[in-house]
Amino acid sequence: MPELPEVETVRLGLQPVFEGARIEAVELRRPDLRFRFPERFAERIAGRTVQSLGRRAKYLLADLDDRTRLIMHLGMSGSFRIEEGGASTTPGIFYHPRDKQAAHDHVVFHLSNGHAVIYNDPRRFGFMDLADGPGDAASPHLAALGLEPVGNAFDGPALAPLLRDRRTPLKAALLDQRLIAGLGNIYVAEALHRSGLSPLRPAGTVTEVEADRLAEAIRTVLGEAIAAGGSSLRDHRQANGELGYFQHAFRVYDREGEACPTPGCDGMILRTVQSGRSTFHCLVCQR
Repeated sequence: MPELPEVETVRLGLQPVFEGARIEAVELRRPDLRFRFPERFAERIAGRTVQSLGRRAKYLLADLDDRTRLIMHLGMSGSFRIEEGGASTTPGIFYHPRDKQAAHDHVVFHLSNGHAVIYNDPRRFGFMDLADGPGDAASPHLAALGLEPVGNAFDGPALAPLLRDRRTPLKAALLDQRLIAGLGNIYVAEALHRSGLSPLRPAGTVTEVEADRLAEAIRTVLGEAIAAGGSSLRDHRQANGELGYFQHAFRVYDREGEACPTPGCDGMILRTVQSGRSTFHCLVCQR
């Protein structure tokens, strides 16, 4: 599943093409993805201008000029391709070819600037929806989401009350989308290692000082991943098809048995399983 940095990388790639453009027509090449498209989906957004393209957690949000909000989720394998004049450009260096099978091109947005934005999703776990307004409350997908972990507004004083009195393991609390929106398994593991906190300890035991350190680590690791283009594991690619390179900077994720990279630490990275997900951490510097 793409995580927040991957989705933000896609947004940054699509933003120059979508923002300010009028949606001339929409092709739906099947009646559903993960869910059925809303009634009159193509008709409701055709002719509308995209005023802004934003992100909330792992959702892409296109706000249109009639206050309709187009909500898009990539699922596990969803991606966008930008084409102009019938030719597709995919700049960058690639580990393997990008999926261009027409059978997996399910939605095509034809824009007034001459571009076509094509949504491709082999597994069809992504979806698109419409909301009657730009606020989170207008959509059931967004209404219960917690704080955004990107930006200076997310800090220790904001994080500490979310963890207070919680007996659940710290990692599980950080993955709870009702508390913090968009954090996923990879970046939680990385942030906990940078802050020196164990993923196994009860969330309610985190002190205010530790919450400051953890919030800073979360912001830093997400910012670095966005700058690097995301982790790009398995199916995910940036909007232009280019793979990201943050996976080369992982300190603990998927590094079971390797030496801990913390200076002066003689521990090794261990893998445990929490709620069916792999957890990577160092028992020495993450006590």
